[in-house]
Amino acid sequence: MSMGDRHWWHSATVYEVYPSSFKDSNDDGTGDLVGLISQVPYIASLGIDAVWLAACCKSGGIDNGYDVIDYREIDAQFGTFQDIETLIAELGKHDIKLIMDLVVNHTSSHHKWFKESQSSRSSEKRDWYIWRPGRPGGLPPNNWKSCFEGPAWTYNEDTDEWYLHMFSSKQPDLNWTNPDVRNAIYDDMRFWLSKGIGGFRMDVINIISKPAGLPMAGDATKELQSPLKIVCNQPAVHEYLRELRREVLDQYGDIVSVGEIICTGDVDAIRQYTDPRRRELSMAYTFELFALDIGDSDKFSRRDWKFIELKNRVKKWQQGLQYSSGHWQTLWLESHDSARSVTRFGDGTEENRWKIAKMLALLQSTLSGTMFLYQGQEIAMKNLTADVPIAEYQDLETHALMKAGLDKGRSQDEVRSELLLKARDHARAPMPWSAATTSDPYAGFSANKPWSPMNTDSSLCNVASQRAAPDSILRYWQKRIKLRKQHADALIFGDFEPLESTMDDSAVFAYWKKPVNGPGHERCEAFTGASEKQEGPTPLPERTREVLVVINLSNREHVRFMLPRNMDNTVVPYMVLDDTYCAGEQHSAGALRSGGMLELAAYEGIVLGSP
Repeated sequence: MSMGDRHWWHSATVYEVYPSSFKDSNDDGTGDLVGLISQVPYIASLGIDAVWLAACCKSGGIDNGYDVIDYREIDAQFGTFQDIETLIAELGKHDIKLIMDLVVNHTSSHHKWFKESQSSRSSEKRDWYIWRPGRPGGLPPNNWKSCFEGPAWTYNEDTDEWYLHMFSSKQPDLNWTNPDVRNAIYDDMRFWLSKGIGGFRMDVINIISKPAGLPMAGDATKELQSPLKIVCNQPAVHEYLRELRREVLDQYGDIVSVGEIICTGDVDAIRQYTDPRRRELSMAYTFELFALDIGDSDKFSRRDWKFIELKNRVKKWQQGLQYSSGHWQTLWLESHDSARSVTRFGDGTEENRWKIAKMLALLQSTLSGTMFLYQGQEIAMKNLTADVPIAEYQDLETHALMKAGLDKGRSQDEVRSELLLKARDHARAPMPWSAATTSDPYAGFSANKPWSPMNTDSSLCNVASQRAAPDSILRYWQKRIKLRKQHADALIFGDFEPLESTMDDSAVFAYWKKPVNGPGHERCEAFTGASEKQEGPTPLPERTREVLVVINLSNREHVRFMLPRNMDNTVVPYMVLDDTYCAGEQHSAGALRSGGMLELAAYEGIVLGSP
C-alpha cells in the first residue's frame, strides 16, 4: 500500500458481536445467530460496514468459543450452518461484510487432530502439537506459565510426555513448524472465504511461532515465569503470515486480515506486520493504549495514570502508523476481552457517564485508522455493578486470576476491586434491548435467565430508549460515524498533528487532522495555547479542509482554550462540525472565529473545520 491505495476496510466501521450476549431468539438464555440476524437492520442503522463475529465455531465451551473443536461447524448453541449463510446474505443486503474470528494458535483438546496426536508417540499427527519430555523430578519441560495462570504444560500419562498450552490445558497449541498443520488451517480458511466472508480477525496471531529449543523464561531458577517476552513476534511468524497471504488471502480478492498482536508496544515491531510491501496483515489489533492503567503484577492490577500519558500514546501510534507513510492501524476502546471504556476511563459517577461516553466517542472517531465498535459501546454500557457477585462471573480467566491473586497473599477485597474494574465478564454481559420490567426481566435479550449476569441499569441504558431520544449516546454514535465518512480524507486518512502546547495540559487535548490528498498537506509547525495558559493567539499556517479537534478530558467546568489564527495573523472562520454538547449550539450557532476563546464544559469535545 502506498498513499492513494484505498481499500474498503480502510474507511470501514467494524462492529464486534459477541454472539452469546447479543440477542437470544429461542429463549434458552444464550444469544444466537438467528437473534443476530433479527438485529441486522439495527446494526445497519448505525452506519456499520463490517461485523466481526467473535468465535462461534464448534467448541469445547472452556473459553467461550476460543477452544475450537471443528473450524467448519457452527456451535449448536448459536445455531446451524444455514444460519451463518443466512447471516452473510442478510448483511450483504446492507453492504455489510462479515469478518470471522480465526483461532489457530491452539485448538480444543477435543479436536480430532489433538485426539489423534495424543493417542501415541507414533501417531501421524503427533507433530501437529508441541510435545516434549519433562525435566527430572517430574517437572514440565520448562518453567513457562500459561496466560490463565498455572503451568503452560500438561502431562499425558499414556505417552509420558507433556503438551504445550499458552492458555487453558484444554487449549493445546498447534505446531506451526509442521507444513501439514499450516495447510490444514489454510484449507479451513478457504472454506470460509468461499462462503463470501470479508476476512478474518486472527486471534493472538503473534504467538503462533515458539522460540527454538523452548528455553526457560524469565528467572530460570524459578517456576511459572511468563514466556511472552520470548514467545511474541518470533521471526517465523512473519514467514507464516506471508505464506498465508500468498496461498490463501490473495486468491480471494480484497480480503481484510486483522491480526491480534499481544504484548507489543513497539511501533517498529507492528510495522513489520502491516507494511504493505511485506504482504502480511492489513492491520494489527494492538493494546498499548488500553494498557494505560495496568500495573506490574498482572493484567488486572491497577496503576494511576495521567492525561499526558494518554496523549503521548495517541501521538505515538497515530504518527507511527499513519496512512501518508504507507501504514495503517486499528482504533478501539472496547472488545470482548476488555472491560467497558466508560467505566475504565470515566470518573465513576452516573452524572458524567453520558458526557464521558460522548467524549470518548469523539476522540475515537476523529483518529485515523479502521474504527472498531463493540456491542453495547454505542449505548454506553458500563461494567457490572458491585452487587453482582464475582461467583456469578462466567469467564475462566476471571476465576484463574482470582485464585492466583489469593495464592500470592493478596486480600480478597483487593483482587475483587480489580475484577470489578477489568474482568472480561463486563463486556460479556447481555445486551439490553429494552428496559427490564416485571414481564420482561431480562431487558429484551431473552425470556429466560441469561447465561451470564446482566447489569442492573437497563432502565437507564437500553437500545429502545436511546433510539427514541435524539440526544442519546446511540444517536451521537450514528452522527459520529456519518461525519467520519463525510470527512474521510481528514478524519480517517489524515495525518495527526497535536497542538504541542496542549500535550502537557491538565485538561485540554487539541490536535489537527490534516487531509493527505488535496491542498493543505504541507508540513509546518502549528502552535496554540492550552487551557488558561495563553495570553494571546499565536500564528497558524494556512490550511484548507483541515479539522481541529479540541477535547476537555477532565471533569473541570469552564475550561478556556484560545482558537489559533493563520500564520499572517488573519482570522480563520471555523465552522463547528460536531460538539458533544447539543451540536455546538453554545458556540454561536455553530460559527466561530480564530482568536476567540472557547469555553469548554466538563468532558466536552468539539470538532472544527477550516475552509
